[in-house]
Amino acid sequence: MDSEWIPPEVDNQRPSVARVYDFLLGGDHNFASDRDLATGLLRVEPQARELAQANRAFLRRAVRTIAASGVDQFIDIGSGIPTQGNVHEVAQGVNPEARVVYVDNDDVAVAHSRTILAGNDRAAVVQADMRRPREILADEGVTGLIDFTRPVAFLLVAALHLVKPEEDPASIVAALREAGVPGSHLVVSHLTYEAEPGKTAAIGKLYDRATSPAVARSHAEILRFFDGWDLLDPGLVYVPVWRPDGEVDDKPERFLMFGGVGRK
Repeated sequence: MDSEWIPPEVDNQRPSVARVYDFLLGGDHNFASDRDLATGLLRVEPQARELAQANRAFLRRAVRTIAASGVDQFIDIGSGIPTQGNVHEVAQGVNPEARVVYVDNDDVAVAHSRTILAGNDRAAVVQADMRRPREILADEGVTGLIDFTRPVAFLLVAALHLVKPEEDPASIVAALREAGVPGSHLVVSHLTYEAEPGKTAAIGKLYDRATSPAVARSHAEILRFFDGWDLLDPGLVYVPVWRPDGEVDDKPERFLMFGGVGRK
């Protein structure tokens, strides 16, 4: 790994959820501690790489759908480390005028995002914590690119399950809903325990060592994040089933993640 982009303040001894995800997607912006956790994850869930890829594919399909509907502003909260098929690439592929702000609290994710986005004046990255959504919405890096008098797509993909119940994840979504004018969209994918409760409990235990937890929730709990939004068809479903590009896996529940898109 080229160390030039690694910020000096990075704690490489504690696994980062962004860097573990990067490893599962085949990236190289991760450390030994991240790979150790990922290896443990692969023992619990040998298909973890496939799950990460399915979640990423859901993100791309959702962005493409929203951009095709005419929305040209996206805020990707908990965006992680840039990898192939980023939000700005998908959105600007549909509409070259689309604007995208990435938000993450991981130093490596932010540093690498800045490198990737250099020279793209319609995309930016902001370092912030999704648990403080109003700070994100007021950040100059966001307001300099996003016009909140027009529809915005808020992306919380594989993000809200990193928020503990006592940190009130519903309040994050509520703040975004209040900020969005009619025509705005919400994209959520989220770990669920419904198909494999033992497996997701073991994943949660592993993530206790990381920078954020992994809190699996029920379909009903995840559905509540869409209160005040109209769900697009086919609703809140396992991620491979959401408007698939090709054939659907005959056991979509094995992907352990529900995904959905709402419109205000």
